[in-house]
Amino acid sequence: MAAILSNYKIPQLTYGSPSVMNNKSQAVFFQWMFPSRNYHYTGILQLLLHFRWTWIGVIYLHVQSAEEFVHSALPIFSRNGICFDFIERFPKVASSNNVAEVMEKGMGLYNIAMKSTVNVLVVHGEIQSMMILRMLLYFSKFENRLVKKKVWIMTAQMEFTSVAFQRDWDLDSIHGAISLAIHSEEMLGFQEFLHRRNPRQQMEDGFIKDFWKDTFKCWFHDSDLDMRAEKICTGEETLENLPGSVFEMSMTGHSYSVYNAVYAVAHAVDAMHSSKLRQRRVVDGENWKLNRSPWQLHHFLRSISFNNSVGEDISFDHNGELLARFDIINWVAFSNKSFLRVKIGRINPKAPPEKVFNICEDAIVWPSGFNQVRPLSLCNDLCRSGYSRMKKEGEAFCCYDCLQCPDGKVSNHEDMDDCFPCPEDHYPNKDQDSCITKIISFLSYEETLGIGLAISAFSLSFITVLVFGIFIKYQHTPIVKANNWHLTCTLLISLLLSFLCALLFIGRPEKLLCLLRQTAFSIIFSLAVSCVLAKTATVVLAFMATKPGSSIRNWVGKRVTNCILLSSSLIQATVCTVWLATSPPFPDFDMHSMTEEIVLECNEGSVAMFYCALGFLGFLVVVSFTVAFLARKLPDSFNEAKFITFSMLVFCSVWLSFVPTYLSTKGKYMVAVEVFSILSSSAGLLVCIFFPKLYIMMLKPELNNREHLLRRKKGTT
Repeated sequence: MAAILSNYKIPQLTYGSPSVMNNKSQAVFFQWMFPSRNYHYTGILQLLLHFRWTWIGVIYLHVQSAEEFVHSALPIFSRNGICFDFIERFPKVASSNNVAEVMEKGMGLYNIAMKSTVNVLVVHGEIQSMMILRMLLYFSKFENRLVKKKVWIMTAQMEFTSVAFQRDWDLDSIHGAISLAIHSEEMLGFQEFLHRRNPRQQMEDGFIKDFWKDTFKCWFHDSDLDMRAEKICTGEETLENLPGSVFEMSMTGHSYSVYNAVYAVAHAVDAMHSSKLRQRRVVDGENWKLNRSPWQLHHFLRSISFNNSVGEDISFDHNGELLARFDIINWVAFSNKSFLRVKIGRINPKAPPEKVFNICEDAIVWPSGFNQVRPLSLCNDLCRSGYSRMKKEGEAFCCYDCLQCPDGKVSNHEDMDDCFPCPEDHYPNKDQDSCITKIISFLSYEETLGIGLAISAFSLSFITVLVFGIFIKYQHTPIVKANNWHLTCTLLISLLLSFLCALLFIGRPEKLLCLLRQTAFSIIFSLAVSCVLAKTATVVLAFMATKPGSSIRNWVGKRVTNCILLSSSLIQATVCTVWLATSPPFPDFDMHSMTEEIVLECNEGSVAMFYCALGFLGFLVVVSFTVAFLARKLPDSFNEAKFITFSMLVFCSVWLSFVPTYLSTKGKYMVAVEVFSILSSSAGLLVCIFFPKLYIMMLKPELNNREHLLRRKKGTT
């Protein structure tokens, strides 16, 4: 009908779903009392995305508009993360002869829908689709077929309607369904208008009499039909007593569209008659009036704009489509075969982007099978926080497995495509679903480890001072004089500074502290080892000088010791000076070595200079150990060679074990290992070199005399 009338250029207004025009010339003469189907489909998509229903089924009617929905709209759904378990078409009712075939195919479609894991089904159809859908759901109960509750999402074209034999069916199948509907308002006087409808008063309306007979199951005396009805139509029957499944007293979206369509034509006709074309014009001295043709009304329909009786603006866009919004309707069914349409939201294309889609989720009544809990419709359960999605091969893109995030990464939302690393100053929690701020860590005086090392450093420093005091008291005794008093003082002072140097490694690293740490350690330890080397060298030279005619006698004394001390200290000081001048140590944050901590440390600056300083110190240690080892068999009363050898052995053992321990620890524990190595190696020198002499001075004073030493010397010779 629409295609035929468009050939005669007759303007048409369709109040239901917009027809699909095969060419633009047909569309020119159409006005749709229906918003753009793009807004319609976008609304359904936004509804699905809002509830995160990404796994759905689609059933559509065998009409051109539904075919367009499948081929043009569903790909857009897919690009937005919606995938489909099935897309099936309603069986087409060609004539009454294929009803059995239609029902058979319909039951096959029903089985597909019920066996599917989807909980949401989108139905695209026309008014009659509701009748077919109700038939499929109703007859399935009598064939012992699987019945599962689903959320039906219906397009705005689908209005509730039923045939005579469906009036006594329950409406449980549509309970909780959601549909889009053309926005409508209750019109003042509409209810009174319905109350006045009566076949006795509207005799010229043949339709109302047929409607009355079918609806109230009665017959008129003047009816040509047989008298199989139970009662006679009196005309006193009232529409408001009918259940909603038979007749709705409220104004539906279609009724509202009809109302606006009639007024649109009225306003267009009025505008046409009041236009300048109505004026009489004189042509060749004669008056004439322009005759109107139906196609001339089209221009006025396209440009018409008016406010209806409820104040809503009615106008059309350049495509002849109504500029209006959609209501989101929740269908609530009752046991008395009535139902209620509840507006739960809207889709308003004229609103700002963030307000186009609006819904009140708390007002929704879900199908009874979901216990008033929002249904999920997913191919699989959501991946919880701490997991990410991994696609299943050969299945729809929204079907996936959940993999736990790898170490160092988190996912803080459900269903994330991938995990992400925390910022540098954060770390993943145990469940890997959030990031926790790292604490700043350094070896401080406020923790047990730092306090213990500091007390050890002060205790060893005190012991060194005590030893120094005892040696000062006994400096004139033979055992002290025999081992070079000045070197002894220098060594004790360097050991005292070594113990105090350990305190530089405890506390919050600051710029000045970082400059002093490694350089002070390198210079002080070089001085201490140089003293040990000088002591050993002095003893060796002294015994070599006792040989008749030896020229080494000139080197015995302070010349050798001063040369060793000054050269060693000067070389190490030069290395440290160059280090500080080129790339000095500085405070730095180590974000990566510790998982839960940010290590505040002293960065060495130039790694090459750092290893040069340590390398020279190691060289001194090796030389001292070698010389002491070669001199270990010299008379014990005159030298410390055996004790120096043992002390160097302890010193080397400490620092050799330090290397793997240092490399295997992280954060503040690396600093603690270095402090412990400094204290233990210095304590080894103190104990091995000075405690044997303290034993003689304090507990065996009779051995600390010249005669005993000479006797030992003579006996050894």
